[in-house]
Amino acid sequence: MTDQTQYLTTPQGRRIAHVQVPGAGPGVVFLGGFKSDMQGTKAIHLQAWAERTGRAFLRLDYSGHGQSSGAFTDGCIGDWAEDAQAVISELTTGPQVLVGSSMGGWISLLTARAMTPRIAGLVTIAAAPDFTEDSMWAGFDSTQRAGLQNEGQIALPSEYGEPYIITQKLIEDGRAHLVLRQPLQLAFPVRFLQGTADLDVDKSVALRLLEHATGPDMRLTLVDGADHRFSDVDCLALIETAVEDVIARSERNT
Repeated sequence: MTDQTQYLTTPQGRRIAHVQVPGAGPGVVFLGGFKSDMQGTKAIHLQAWAERTGRAFLRLDYSGHGQSSGAFTDGCIGDWAEDAQAVISELTTGPQVLVGSSMGGWISLLTARAMTPRIAGLVTIAAAPDFTEDSMWAGFDSTQRAGLQNEGQIALPSEYGEPYIITQKLIEDGRAHLVLRQPLQLAFPVRFLQGTADLDVDKSVALRLLEHATGPDMRLTLVDGADHRFSDVDCLALIETAVEDVIARSERNT
């Protein structure tokens, strides 16, 4: 499988690591989660699917993630959305299907809003739109909120390794990029995937997203017992099926 990491310098001066596979359009772009990287199970699995089916594919590390430049604590939602949009603008041609996992679901919604003419479809996996406000800030106690204001950051425990450092910049920038407080039009095929045993993103978030967004072809699939990783054999197969369905429907509509 191709693993030729290349780098793109964005208009903001950030150096973004990415792996790109040539193939037929519409291309597929994988957008990962908070503090994850492009070496994750879902990204690698989708690339193998793309190479097997001859589909153009792109995965990337946001700034402060993986092999890209910058410190994680310097980043925020707006920066990471800019990173994704710069890579898509510079490296792809024609319509693209966005596949957003967790925070990548939020990034994909921002990207779809900013680049609507370029988007052929959308698949989200445990999408976490507006999580800095609705999950983090809403869940902080008075001590944590004071720590953010006084120290500029706090540490949150993580099941995935070292604690997450949450900055005041991340919270404040998140408020400038909320997608569930204003109309969200998705004028292309959309598939939302969500596990019922997800401890990081409750299924109520997926239901809220489905109810809030408007579009001609949106479906939510709930997988009983699936967790936030959504990476077992059955879940990976479901992601493939969702991407193929979106591609087929987008081609039918053109």
